[in-house]
Amino acid sequence: MAKKITADTLIVECLELNPNAAEILLSTGMHCLGCAMAHGETIAQAVSAHGVDLDALLAKLNEGIEG
Repeated sequence: MAKKITADTLIVECLELNPNAAEILLSTGMHCLGCAMAHGETIAQAVSAHGVDLDALLAKLNEGIEG
């Protein structure tokens, strides 16, 4: 069973779980994927800083995970 991306998933883990995550995050205005914060910041923290809808983003990120 594939791991699900949640609000508590670190951005760096999200990038490992979903091959399309970088494109999805960039399309929402999150351009900090390569910064040091991405290694310790969760999806929820990034969403809070960027004003993105958490539920909608999680749905998109989980679409690309192989089951």
